Amino acid sequence: MKFLHLIGSNLRRKKLRTTLTMLSILIAFLLYGYLCAIQEGLNAGVSVAGEDRLVVRHKVSLIQLLPVSYKDRIARIPGVDAVVHQTWFGGIYQDPKKFFAQMPVEPEAFLDMYPEFILEEGARKAWMQMRTGAIVGRKTANRFGWKVGDRVPIQTTIWVQKNGSQTWEFDIVGIFDGAEKGVDTTQLFFRHDYFDEARAEGDGMVGWYSVRIKDPERAPEVAQAIDEEFANSPAETKAEAEGAFVQGFAKQVGDIGAITAAILSAVFFTILLVSGNTMAQAVRERTEELGVLKALGFTSPQVLGFVLAESCLIAGIGGLSGLGLAWLMISAGDPTNGALPIFYFPMRSLFLGIGLVLGLGLITGIVPAWQAMRIEIADALRRN
Repeated sequence: MKFLHLIGSNLRRKKLRTTLTMLSILIAFLLYGYLCAIQEGLNAGVSVAGEDRLVVRHKVSLIQLLPVSYKDRIARIPGVDAVVHQTWFGGIYQDPKKFFAQMPVEPEAFLDMYPEFILEEGARKAWMQMRTGAIVGRKTANRFGWKVGDRVPIQTTIWVQKNGSQTWEFDIVGIFDGAEKGVDTTQLFFRHDYFDEARAEGDGMVGWYSVRIKDPERAPEVAQAIDEEFANSPAETKAEAEGAFVQGFAKQVGDIGAITAAILSAVFFTILLVSGNTMAQAVRERTEELGVLKALGFTSPQVLGFVLAESCLIAGIGGLSGLGLAWLMISAGDPTNGALPIFYFPMRSLFLGIGLVLGLGLITGIVPAWQAMRIEIADALRRN
């Protein structure tokens, strides 16, 4: 630390170059933060998917319905603890661009299946009593300014009512929160009995089943048993872990992980070139000074440390500033205005970013530092 002023003096030698390099690194890590938040949003639910839950859907496609009678048959399979069903509603509120998911469910069984949805006891009781009642996630409620007691009209794109109307009206009886950050609070859930009685077609059919199993380690075995139960039937099933089911939705957009990795690889490769060139040029400009330092008694490892410290300091100031700015901006709100179910900077990505900052400093500084360490005093003094 006693040589920190010497390292600082070197950084101030070419202020514009140093500042531009730091800004380039800052922007790269700001982009990294936003891409991580977007990836987390597109993979919403994967990180909090229950290890003890399976999803059972139609083998052909999710849009194919399953008989409601499958519920009792699934419940009888050894290893199954509980079963609930959901159906995709696909409604529109005001504008098709303002998308959010809606599903009819059986209230009590559904809330027991998904304890990560936190709903006040009063709202729970109100939902059980009101047939047109619905609960909505905090993010969507804030997005549209909904509050408990509001009557919300939703235009269906799939389910026409028996009276020919395409507009369904729901009474908001509760607003639920997530037990942790990764829980999707953009969804709206309403009562299946109201839905089943009012829809013009599809009686006795549901979209998919959520199955809680007694032993998560037996998940593959139970999934296979469920599929065998309905093999060669008119509606064969595909049972899979809930996390895999959620990832399937994300992959409809594309391989988010690969896309993010490709973008970040291109950005960081460019930053490596920029930072590496900065350090190489800085060492070349100070060749004579490095020779003087060695002549004064500084050892080769100390010279190596000076250059590496300078490189790490540039990367650290730029990178950590970028990560901090990304954290603040992402915490301030979702720029997509609710298009993503969740939007936050995961802690694991933040720690990975800190590691990348350190790695960037070491990689861009190691070659110039090695050259500075190996330089001979006579050669360094003769170059000027």
